[in-house]
Amino acid sequence: MVYRIIIEKGEDFGFVVHCPAIPGCHSQGHSIEEAVENIKDAIRGCLSVQETEENSPEYIGAMEITV
Repeated sequence: MVYRIIIEKGEDFGFVVHCPAIPGCHSQGHSIEEAVENIKDAIRGCLSVQETEENSPEYIGAMEITV
């Protein structure tokens, strides 16, 4: 699957990267290449948690709303 990511120069060091399609999915790295590899791992982790939540009996659903 293809995910769009946003890379920013970090305030303290290196680069910070976000995946807007997955709320809370962020990572960082000393170089752009390292940040990209790290966000791939973060995306995999976030997706595995979402799958677990979706299979739990308490899971109701997810939605987007406009305020």
